[in-house]
Amino acid sequence: MTIRNLDLLFNPTNVVLIGASERHGSIGKHVAENLLKGGFKGEIAFINPKRDEILGKPCFKSVDRLPFTPGLAVIATPPETVPGVVDELGRKGCRAAVVITAGVSGDLRKRMLEAARPHLLRIIGPNCLGMQVPRLGLDASFAQVLGKPGSVALVSQSGAITTAMLDWAAVEGVGFSHVVSIGDAADVDLGDMLDYLAGETTSRAVFLYIESVGDARKFMSAARRCARVKPVIAIKAGRHPEGAKAAASHTGALAGSDNVYGAALRRAGVLRVTDLDAMFDAAEMLAYVPAMPGDRVAVVTNGGGAGVLAVDSLTDFHGALAQLAPETVDALDAVLPPTWSHGNPVDIIGDAGPERYRATLDAVLADPTADAVLVINCPTALASSLDGAKAVVAAVQDMRAKGRNKPVIANWLARQDETGIRDAFAAAKIPSYETPVAAVRGMMHLVHYRRAQTELMQTPPALPENLVFDAGAVSAEIAQVLAEKRDLMTEPEAKAVLAAYGIPTVPTRVARTPEEAGEAAAELLRRSPSVVVKILSRNLSHKSDIGGVRLDLMSAEAVETATHQMLTAIGEARPDAILEGVTVQPMVRRPNAYELILGITTDPTFGPVILFGAGGTGVEAIGDTAMSLTPLDLKLARDLIASTRIYKLLKGFRDRPPVDLDGLALCLVKLSSLAVQHRAIRELDINPLLIDAKGMIALDARIKVVDPAEHKPVPCAIRPYPVRWEAHETLLDGSPVTVRPIRPDDEHFYPSFMSHVTPEDLRLRLFSPVRQFSHHFLARLTQIDYAREMAFIAVRPAEDGGPSEMLGVARFFADPDYEKGEYAVLIRSDLKGRGLGWVLMRQLIGYAREEGLKQLYGSVLEENTGMLQMCQALGFHIARDPDDARVFAVTLDLSSPAVDEVLKTWQHHVK
Repeated sequence: MTIRNLDLLFNPTNVVLIGASERHGSIGKHVAENLLKGGFKGEIAFINPKRDEILGKPCFKSVDRLPFTPGLAVIATPPETVPGVVDELGRKGCRAAVVITAGVSGDLRKRMLEAARPHLLRIIGPNCLGMQVPRLGLDASFAQVLGKPGSVALVSQSGAITTAMLDWAAVEGVGFSHVVSIGDAADVDLGDMLDYLAGETTSRAVFLYIESVGDARKFMSAARRCARVKPVIAIKAGRHPEGAKAAASHTGALAGSDNVYGAALRRAGVLRVTDLDAMFDAAEMLAYVPAMPGDRVAVVTNGGGAGVLAVDSLTDFHGALAQLAPETVDALDAVLPPTWSHGNPVDIIGDAGPERYRATLDAVLADPTADAVLVINCPTALASSLDGAKAVVAAVQDMRAKGRNKPVIANWLARQDETGIRDAFAAAKIPSYETPVAAVRGMMHLVHYRRAQTELMQTPPALPENLVFDAGAVSAEIAQVLAEKRDLMTEPEAKAVLAAYGIPTVPTRVARTPEEAGEAAAELLRRSPSVVVKILSRNLSHKSDIGGVRLDLMSAEAVETATHQMLTAIGEARPDAILEGVTVQPMVRRPNAYELILGITTDPTFGPVILFGAGGTGVEAIGDTAMSLTPLDLKLARDLIASTRIYKLLKGFRDRPPVDLDGLALCLVKLSSLAVQHRAIRELDINPLLIDAKGMIALDARIKVVDPAEHKPVPCAIRPYPVRWEAHETLLDGSPVTVRPIRPDDEHFYPSFMSHVTPEDLRLRLFSPVRQFSHHFLARLTQIDYAREMAFIAVRPAEDGGPSEMLGVARFFADPDYEKGEYAVLIRSDLKGRGLGWVLMRQLIGYAREEGLKQLYGSVLEENTGMLQMCQALGFHIARDPDDARVFAVTLDLSSPAVDEVLKTWQHHVK
């Protein structure tokens, strides 16, 4: 369940408190008082079987005796009573409740949810502070203060953090659209709230306080949806590095849960902040500034030192100083003393009065190079800080009156609470801060959000069309290991897995005895000046830690000796070790190559994760690694590489040329595909992977596997590309097409595709004669979330070396409850009558049905006779739209037996 009935939670017509009380110190009394003093316009009713009146209001004995249907119920009764109360509310017609009561766990929690489910009654809590909707005067909480109305939504897993934010906001004058403490989140969780807030219009930004995520896929899908329409800023509390101690690989040891949460939030486009101070800074900015157009900042200050601090902070947060235009400098020369700084920061000198602030602001606000202006005031005895603030307010108001709205941020170092400066800025909707660092940080939160969204919407490069993996060979290797009751692959087995996915490895020979090792070395030494010998064991992971690696051996005799010594020493030191001999491989010499680590690990919340960074034996000590959720495309892989320090070296440094970064990114994509397609793999290390300008090679690998039947895999938090739904079809004219799910890199198909669609067909599809499509629009069509939408494209294979062509597309977008999906289909105008639309729609219908969708629906113009005929043949119900006689509303019940007949003709083509 997602957003169903959440509108009743946040827009109730009446509120009923079950457990109202007058007992001093009780939650029932606090909530009752808050409800009465909040200013809620709807009816408020109290229920307590032992009282006839509470706080001057009549009190009902039970839910059944209410003379009306409860809109929002607030429950503050003992834990054992909660399931029964929820059942009474559901039978009375209530569909929304806040359960403040703590201790509703185990069987009580299960019974509470079972009581709610038949009535679709949504529950916030239990064990929560409650919720507020300030614009309604609704305070269904036991907080100390009701937030003022505003545009920031706060969703928190901690009641204490919620009250801290409310107290801070009361002092700072920041308002909220929603304040929701979700507590134990038995029903409504973070994903549900993000889905709801993405679609409502009173909030302009969302703040999250996260302690843990339950349903990772729902959270990621909802967070991505919400972050695309408004800033989402989160604090993630809790770090658990001890959990990785038992890992069998470097990757497992490096993958702390906090790192994975950071990777997840970045992937969703959520801006993560580290502490409450940073969140307060962001809240101040978002309360008044809807968006930051860029990162170029002009700084106006009456104190040089404060300006320097602002510039340092701007550099720390990866912002930029605006290079003032010559006409701006000329205008400033005319109004400032000769001793002004003649550049940015604009130091207007310590004796600056309100007239100088106003004249400076007028000039700088008109400068085309500045995206925002930071105005600083250091208190002096020579001029009034309050008068300076009033001058800034006047300049900003005059700018807005002229139809411009360049962001202005104030940093007044005076004691603002004593002078009224803060109130003046708040009244003018100008964010103000106590320090230059806080001001810059607040400003850059918006910049970083905009950058993140821009980066996430970039089109990834297309993958090679001949990218084919031998998944069967990997499955066979895994099956053999599991059949032998092992969980660690040997090095040769691990390298065979990598080779099956096109990751280059060094040739490796297996030797059971020192003599066999010498023979293998003699063969390899014919083509290599030296070899490496490594211990071969089923239960030893880190070979170098136990003396199980010998390098640069140049004769068969040296190899025999080294093998004998290793087998003897390790057998004595580790009598539990299962020694099967050694591996012998050429000594790879690449003097200018870098050592990297690539890995897979499985997070208990977010599923398979890819790790990349500087490798070698000291990888944990170096600590230069980064992580990303699967699946990866080439752009995401490049972003992962670029997020490490070693990336600066990989790009080329001094006399060392850049490495094969494109090949490295493709290698990470291959590793991601391996992780997604073979969920038995729980940990994997490639360490080291040597790379230089000539290419890369994996020198060592280790893989840990488990039986998925015994250890259920954690689903990928981001639903991967559904390769199973690729199909090969033949059109009525005999031409072959591939029908497959759309991919982000398919954006390149659209210019040619749209050039083959007539303006009239576009009008029939889009209800308007649109011809130009922005990158942002096309990215939304191709970078889809497979968890809540699907698009199938038909592609004509390349012929005679030419490019592939996109011939048509059919898609649906499901509602957040994943019950209904709005469909659309568009094919090239020159291909009508060949059955392409039928092929695409059958594929779409089959997928939607298997996914559990109940209905497909759409709107069709009456003159679009071809689509109407196809809808009729496919079993759609067709009726005039009651709101527009020119439009037909078409719906398909996916549970209808008629759908079976539609699907029979094509299902055998699906892989």
